[in-house]
Amino acid sequence: MRIGELALASSVSRDTLRFYEQRGLITAQRSANGYRNYPAEMVQLVQYIKTAQRLGFTLGEIGDSVTALWQSPNPDSAVTQLLQHKLKLIEARMAELGELRHELQQRLGQRCPLNP
Repeated sequence: MRIGELALASSVSRDTLRFYEQRGLITAQRSANGYRNYPAEMVQLVQYIKTAQRLGFTLGEIGDSVTALWQSPNPDSAVTQLLQHKLKLIEARMAELGELRHELQQRLGQRCPLNP
């Protein structure tokens, strides 16, 4: 399928697909006339990328994991492990932010909040 067909099927713009290709997230075969040709399963991969972004994964994280997931004998298990890891990172970050919030609240009650 060509880039316009992939864009329509995956609900992303052509520019997004070109960007993903520049980042190495997706690949296309080039025909003799230079047109990009994508396999049908590329729709699923693009949808995975968009979902992963919506769940808080960076494009770098997606790029680091996408090849392993795509080649995994049990992709469902591999995705579950990725989500569990991401959840732990988010929970750790939330704890850090809670501590920061507490410190900021304490400093607001001081005469000079920036003194140690």
